[in-house]
Amino acid sequence: MKDQLAQLLTDAVVKLQTNGALPADITPTVMIERTRDRSHGDYASNLAMLLAKPARCKPRDIAEQLVAAIETGGHLQKIAIAGPGFINFFLGPEAWHAGISDILAQGDQFGRSDHGKGARIQVEFVSANPTGPLHVGHGRGAAYGAAIADLLEAIGYVVHREYYVNDAGRQMDILAASVYLRYLDLCGEDIMFPANGYQGDYVWDIAATLHREHGDALQHPVAEVFREVPADEPAGGDKEKHIDGLITRIRTLLEETRYRQVFDEGLTAILGNIRQDLKEFGVVYDDWFSERSLSANRAVETGIERLQKSGHVYEQNGALWFKSTDFGDEKDRVIVRDNGQTTYFASDIAYHLNKLERGYDRVIDVWGADHHGYVPRVKAALKALGAEPDKLDVLLVQFAILYRQGEKVAMSTRSGQFVTLRELRHEVGNDAARFFYVMRKGEQHMDFDLDLAKSQSNDNPVYYIQYAHARVRSVFRQLQEKQLEWDQAAGSAGLTALSEDHEQELMINLSRYPEVLEAAALNHEPHLLTHYLRELANDFHTYYNAHTFLVEDAALRNARLNLIEATRQVIANGLGLLGVSAPDNM
Repeated sequence: MKDQLAQLLTDAVVKLQTNGALPADITPTVMIERTRDRSHGDYASNLAMLLAKPARCKPRDIAEQLVAAIETGGHLQKIAIAGPGFINFFLGPEAWHAGISDILAQGDQFGRSDHGKGARIQVEFVSANPTGPLHVGHGRGAAYGAAIADLLEAIGYVVHREYYVNDAGRQMDILAASVYLRYLDLCGEDIMFPANGYQGDYVWDIAATLHREHGDALQHPVAEVFREVPADEPAGGDKEKHIDGLITRIRTLLEETRYRQVFDEGLTAILGNIRQDLKEFGVVYDDWFSERSLSANRAVETGIERLQKSGHVYEQNGALWFKSTDFGDEKDRVIVRDNGQTTYFASDIAYHLNKLERGYDRVIDVWGADHHGYVPRVKAALKALGAEPDKLDVLLVQFAILYRQGEKVAMSTRSGQFVTLRELRHEVGNDAARFFYVMRKGEQHMDFDLDLAKSQSNDNPVYYIQYAHARVRSVFRQLQEKQLEWDQAAGSAGLTALSEDHEQELMINLSRYPEVLEAAALNHEPHLLTHYLRELANDFHTYYNAHTFLVEDAALRNARLNLIEATRQVIANGLGLLGVSAPDNM
């Protein structure tokens, strides 16, 4: 309906321009908003105030001319002018009746649109280093990223979902070293495990697999492994230098082929678990992009060479630096270390250049909020390379904080003390996890109440919404048990019988769904949809508790069944876009 009203105002502007009442060079953006108070109408526009200055006319005078150029009729019952020049539109009940028929006719396609007109968007999300299982913090990025992708697709964009696999670099080498040291433990060696190693039980599991497959073939005496390695932090040394020294020593002892076996054992096991966890969480990708491939095809080297040729790289203390301060960053960034190794940043430059060169109209990255300082340097590099940094949007997501029985659940990734996404799903279920994760703006801190998520009460929003869906299904089961029939056509013809306040409120709220869906997609705010569904469920439950649906009057019964079936359909559509099921029984 908003689009129709906007078109009426646009046509009115053209009429006034044709008549000379408005300058011909004015091309205003017509905004239509729902009113907060229905006594002021159903929709309102501030167009007259926007036109006042270029037209050199009072807003109210312009509003009067615009209103005079619009014919009422059909769903549009009345137009009024309020205050300094707001144009308020009053719709007749036929508008809401038509909405119910549209929902029933369109089914699971209701609310979808072609707003995006097939523009291509890549959404990259989660992309956690495969150095350990996904934890509850990653779960929020997964639920948020998947919802953003699904919402954009629902309004007409072609969406490519991608996971960037960090299968190269220092953190993966630390994992390989950690696995190898646990392997030596299993071979009977007495190991002093490094402070900076990965200490979770999953490392033992990978080491055990390695030991089963290779026996003692990869074993080296512990004295050889730690020979000439800098001291660790507990011994008064530097934990970073210690782990780097260990990695170098292990690579030397194992040589490249056997080191790669250890490395790949960890990568394959953890990445396999990540894929499984995300699939079971309802998150599916079109592509798993390997960081290693960027080195294999020289994309990283090519990116660095292009930066050098453009004059944005300099050498200092044996390292290569990108002059990101030329583009507003707070300091310059290392892209090649003094030991000749490229940095994560160098790989990220190559990866984002690769994304844009694939021809996407927009690229969206979903990152943890701790990466906020990383955004300007990536955009700076793209600009220096002659790419279009404005095509990149970075959405920051705060990690979730778990609470159980009112107490914060402590977590530490490196020490292995954390709640995995798999454990969370087993405790509260996929539906509650997916819904709770997107109830707030992504950049806001989130407290995840495990007890609330598991409760079957009206205080649990996902249960409350799903219960509304199940209640509608139960009404139709009762209809069959009473050997009554639902005549949908008769229900559509008799919607004028829906005169109760609860029915009016429910119909009006149902009509909002396409607007909420579009706003949630374009603003990257799936929480707008969660709030809407909760309001819709509340309207339905209030209606359910106040009125009987299976009444003797067939005309009224069919009209009410149309209304509640439309409600069920919208709830199912909205939950589906959030990755939440709509159960028939609860």
